Amino acid sequence: MLIKVKCGGTKKYVKMEDVSFSDFISAVQQKFLIPESTPLKVTDEQGIEVDEDVFPELATAKEICFVIYSENEIPLLESFTNTTNCADLTEFVTLTPCDVPVLQQEREGPSSPSLTDTLSISSSLSSDTSDAGFQMIQPVMEFTRARNEHFYDMQSNKGFLEWRIKTAQRQSKTSSASRNRVELKGGPTSSRTSGSIDDQQTGDECMEAMSLLHHITDRDFVFQKMKETFHYRQKMLHDPQQSADILQMFPRFLDTKGLILQDFLMMFGSETASRFLEKWNTSFKDKVIQEARTVRETSLLKKQLKSALNEESDTADEPEWDSDMASLLVLLHLLTPQPAGRKRPKKISVGEATDHLVKFHKSCHSLEEHLMTIEGNPQPYLLATGTSKAQVFTFYIVLDRKLLPCQSSTSLGAFDELFKSHFVFSVQYDDALSSLYRFLQTTLYNIDIGTTEETPRVKELRAKLLNKH
Repeated sequence: MLIKVKCGGTKKYVKMEDVSFSDFISAVQQKFLIPESTPLKVTDEQGIEVDEDVFPELATAKEICFVIYSENEIPLLESFTNTTNCADLTEFVTLTPCDVPVLQQEREGPSSPSLTDTLSISSSLSSDTSDAGFQMIQPVMEFTRARNEHFYDMQSNKGFLEWRIKTAQRQSKTSSASRNRVELKGGPTSSRTSGSIDDQQTGDECMEAMSLLHHITDRDFVFQKMKETFHYRQKMLHDPQQSADILQMFPRFLDTKGLILQDFLMMFGSETASRFLEKWNTSFKDKVIQEARTVRETSLLKKQLKSALNEESDTADEPEWDSDMASLLVLLHLLTPQPAGRKRPKKISVGEATDHLVKFHKSCHSLEEHLMTIEGNPQPYLLATGTSKAQVFTFYIVLDRKLLPCQSSTSLGAFDELFKSHFVFSVQYDDALSSLYRFLQTTLYNIDIGTTEETPRVKELRAKLLNKH
């Protein structure tokens, strides 16, 4: 996509793959050689400021040209910039003869008029004006971006005063918001009190139960002892000294299906635990597919939409995921991965982000072989094993290079367990998938609503889907 941009009087095209405000700012800084540390403001050619939430819609308009300013620059009126006749100023400025020496002195000075000087001049304005006064002021007022002579335009409701009022209101609003701001710490790593303490083991009894869990694999016994040590496990997870050893201290996570579901159930209750599986297919899946048809179609999105709709592929390529998993990947196109910061060297694509969510492994190959290829310490993801993506027999959650078997054999159930594993093990969301997970957390699971940090795109998509019929 090519977007027209004007900066410092120069117009250029900026090329972007995805419509993202943060990516646009980074691309502009590279194109116009602007330091990364320089805060930028974006307006359209009429001077209306463009914010992050409306940028994606405006960027798709072919005729729009975005104008870039740094914080120490103030957008100037085009009518002022192109003014060459001093008579055009009579509508806005009136001077008395006593102002002429002041302006003459300012004209002969070596530096640009300061804001204080400008205000002192404007305070002495009068309705009695001579043509000589305007002839004196015209050479002084060369309306350039580096100067401060921005007088009020009654017709367009713009100018220096309007700009200053707008800035003062913004600062006042920010100051008020900062006093009333709720600390946004909601999410999987938040410490929370849940479950009854009556059936919890403490002290030596807890240590004994944990020791037995290393040696006994009877399913009913394991579930009972894991339930009794739930509170101790939560304390471990929120202790930086012990959290990395959680799978070593509770090894039954590695061979007993359903333990993740039990811990999540104890944290949030049965109503929250069942919301995703109850709501996705009945209330959200079709709406997500419908909304995805409005975005720019890529070959990957086209294939995933066909899979989500159970339509046959036009090509003889390897089959895509089943309908449920494909619909979740379609949602990822609506909540495109955002870079972690401006210094991030490369923005991740939707295709790459998909690999952060689910990977396929043919059942004829060793699982240990897959674990050996993992680089770094990625966040939890699903590993699907089977003959093809459309024929998966078993799902695992990969965490810290270890395999945790999923109880569900369906893609939707396995994804539900993957999401819940973030809360059970107090693990942060993957950066590339954070918008996807936060959307599901606040919209379907209804967890930490109002205390979770969300991007404008997440809020916008939630409003769209909840209002679709």
